[in-house]
Amino acid sequence: MSDRFEAFRYPSYTRYFISRFFTSFSTQVLSVAIGWQIYDETRNPIWLGWIGLVQFLPALGLVVVTGNVADRVGRRLVMASSMLLMMACAGAILYLALTGQFQPVPVLSVLTVFGVARAFYGPASSSLVANLVTREAFPNAVGWMSSSWQLASIAGPVAGGLLAGISPPFAYGTAMSLLTVGALLILTLPKPDQRIERTPTTLSNLLGGFSYIWKEKIVLGAITLDLFAVLLGGAVALLPVYARDILDVGEAGLGLLRAAPGVGAIIAIVLITAFPIRDYAGWILLVAVALFGLATAVFGASTLAWLSILALVLVGAFDMVSVYIRDILVQIWTPDQVRGRVNAVNSIFVGASNELGETRAGFMAFFLGPVFTVVAGGIAAAGIAWLSAFLFPKLRDARKLHDGRPDT
Repeated sequence: MSDRFEAFRYPSYTRYFISRFFTSFSTQVLSVAIGWQIYDETRNPIWLGWIGLVQFLPALGLVVVTGNVADRVGRRLVMASSMLLMMACAGAILYLALTGQFQPVPVLSVLTVFGVARAFYGPASSSLVANLVTREAFPNAVGWMSSSWQLASIAGPVAGGLLAGISPPFAYGTAMSLLTVGALLILTLPKPDQRIERTPTTLSNLLGGFSYIWKEKIVLGAITLDLFAVLLGGAVALLPVYARDILDVGEAGLGLLRAAPGVGAIIAIVLITAFPIRDYAGWILLVAVALFGLATAVFGASTLAWLSILALVLVGAFDMVSVYIRDILVQIWTPDQVRGRVNAVNSIFVGASNELGETRAGFMAFFLGPVFTVVAGGIAAAGIAWLSAFLFPKLRDARKLHDGRPDT
């Protein structure tokens, strides 16, 4: 058994970890509280769809810029500046709520700026962790980073709902305070050892993330596998349908269904950090994705609440294993000087798979029914894992997670 707290032996990583958790937690609190208040004010669900869209579109539109900035400017500075901008946006939402101006158009305008901040934050924060710990401690650092996100995704919505129940401005103020503390933690980090890109900015440099991913088949395979597995296997968008019409568990049951994948992810990451993956990382990744798909199919076909919850726990667990391995492979197989641009592209692939996956599920469920949609999607995700084993042999044959290509 290895040292499961190895990454926290580096003080800079500890501060980074706390800061990243505060950011993820605050984002979840804001999302829940804003959605609650907008729907309470308008009673029109279309505005709920716009909340996610206006935050995703800036990342898509700025993908060639955000990664380049992360590689050419200190990632610590970019990360802290982005958090301060997010904090200012939370303050603007708080102001709108306190002054009676909380209406969809001004709120969505502020959230668009929030989306710009998140677009710069993502590549910089994902790339910075590799500069804070040694290569040997990096897998452990990624495991804890993933667990912090999962914990925030469970606790954040619950806290957001409770705080919004007390008072939406209270929720916005809490998020603003945590973002401020998180930014200050990052600013106190010593200057990390980052290989800054010094060449002149050209179109080739701006597109460096795309060109590197296309050239490096392990990175291409890992990102593509995640894109199509989540695109086809995602079932979160249809959980309300299952809670109301198939499992008949009501709102309380819907909460359990939503929490189940996060619980599975936490269990998986605890096991991974306690018993690290020593060998055959590529095969474990592919098997985890296949089991993710099969567990999704079991959930789709189940009419028993306990079996559905158990299946979703397994969905979250296998998804966490695949995310953990994929993140390490992408980071270690990417030279530091292009890591920001590669992470920018990766974040777009992840965001697109989630957003488009929900759209796919909704349209398919409308025409073909929810059960067929989820079951067929899960089986297709398992098929993607099988196909990837043949299309990306370098990914399939990847062995030890800490033996990736060294930075040059």
